[in-house]
Amino acid sequence: MNNLSERLQRLSPSETLAMSQKSNELKAQGIDVINLSVGEPDFNTPDHIKEAAKQAVDENFSRYSPVPGYPALRNAIVAKLKNENNLDYTAAQISCSNGAKQSVCNVIMALVGKGDEVIVPAPYWVSYPEMVKLADGTPVIVRAGIEQDFKITPAQLEAAITPKTKALILCSPSNPTGSVYSKEELSGLAAVLAKHPQVYVIADEIYEHINYVGKHESIAQFPEMKENTIIVNGVSKAYAMTGWRIGFIAGPEWIVKACNKLQGQYTSGPCSVSQKAAEAAYTGTQAPVEEMRQAFERRRNLIVELAKEIPGFEVNIPQGAFYLFPKCDSYFGKSYEGRTIQNAADLAMFLLEVGHVACVGGGAFGSPECIRMSYATSDENIVESMKRIKETLALLKA
Repeated sequence: MNNLSERLQRLSPSETLAMSQKSNELKAQGIDVINLSVGEPDFNTPDHIKEAAKQAVDENFSRYSPVPGYPALRNAIVAKLKNENNLDYTAAQISCSNGAKQSVCNVIMALVGKGDEVIVPAPYWVSYPEMVKLADGTPVIVRAGIEQDFKITPAQLEAAITPKTKALILCSPSNPTGSVYSKEELSGLAAVLAKHPQVYVIADEIYEHINYVGKHESIAQFPEMKENTIIVNGVSKAYAMTGWRIGFIAGPEWIVKACNKLQGQYTSGPCSVSQKAAEAAYTGTQAPVEEMRQAFERRRNLIVELAKEIPGFEVNIPQGAFYLFPKCDSYFGKSYEGRTIQNAADLAMFLLEVGHVACVGGGAFGSPECIRMSYATSDENIVESMKRIKETLALLKA
């Protein structure tokens, strides 16, 4: 008997976590699987950040923190936004949470209600539409294919806005595609949004520092957008701190207060020790961030070069994050030993079970013609995984 709430039954499980679990099961059986399914830096947290955490433990930062986070951390974030993004916020306009994922969900839960529409450009991160559904909203998917570098146009945005539109979720640099919106492209979107002041932008900038085109551009920089934009960011990707679980929002104070009210009822403030570590991340040396960025750029160049050599793959050049999102539908309908590939999920499972490389089918990201590979792994793993993929796909026949 299923007594689960209708709300939970509306949700889909996370396909990225499911693929990661499946690859771990094969590894447990002694099979050498290369895991390209998880969006997580393979670097360790920089030493000065770990030292700050140890010091916080010794100094007894072991009690409840304020719901939006310690003032020292919020002030460090204010300084970061000013110094790196030339954006002016106060500590009262910052709320810290248990990771950027919770921050996105807090904003959606605070803004979106029954009947509200939220524009979600596809390809999208798997959790965005599910969070909108959780809030009783309706995700409105706007597709952008590889031919437009997976980025929506102002015309597409304009066409998707209705009187019910409450928000747009914009992720740049993007998970799963690595696409980055330029200042000019953001300006075009901002010009459309300026005509629709009822629409808020949830700007997911968690991959800000993993950027291969120079300076990160935020849609909040445009004066007409500042009061309608909620920036989401955190320490997970830039500082290799995924497990520390610290994210934040920066936005209009009324939205921040609403998120604090919500968070006060269901998680309270984030981990006290992690907050002190995050403060050190923002106030300390940024050299490790640049070292990791350079490593990711080298890997990006390597995986793009090797993926372009795989027949039937259509590959763009990601400008940020650490994902490649090749179009692979030329393999749909092909078979091997009685097994026919119908879609990207089938292809990802085939690559895992036959080639022992874990990727994620693009259907989970709203682009069923693609697969996502994370290159947050060693150069050796990238070379070996691309070799395996090439050989495994060659087994498929029409």
